[in-house]
Amino acid sequence: MDVTQIFVMQLVSSILVFGLVAAWYVWPHLTKLSYSSALVLLLFVHVPRYVGMTLLVPGIVDPNLPMDFLSSAAYGDLLAATLALVSIFALRGKWGFAVPLVWVANTWGFVDALNGGRALVRFNVPSFNLDTFWYLFTFYGPLVIVSHLMIFWVLIKSKSWNK
Repeated sequence: MDVTQIFVMQLVSSILVFGLVAAWYVWPHLTKLSYSSALVLLLFVHVPRYVGMTLLVPGIVDPNLPMDFLSSAAYGDLLAATLALVSIFALRGKWGFAVPLVWVANTWGFVDALNGGRALVRFNVPSFNLDTFWYLFTFYGPLVIVSHLMIFWVLIKSKSWNK
């Protein structure tokens, strides 16, 4: 297997594993929580996305990686983390616009993650030296994707959820 094949295999495996854990263990427990508490719990997965700013620190990843990719990933993740944290405060504070804010935060974060996936392919990012970012892309990234899908599902099921 070449580097890109290993990267893709790890990425797909992580999505599968996190999807199974979510379906078998997380979802059954979420349904016992209030709507707001379930969203808060899932949003906390996205708060550490500020770590993506490390991509802009010289010497952390391959200096030959395109700056367009690095800055888009770093600032997109920072905004996703910020929106997630503000959404958590809004939900916990019972702000009137909390649920619309969660929709915005989750939609932005999901689109940013999909854009990051597109850029991974476009620039063949696995072929560069990613150092420890390899694990963020192949382990944390899939967790983020699964969490986004679960948040969308909770938002869609809002009418039948325990308020």
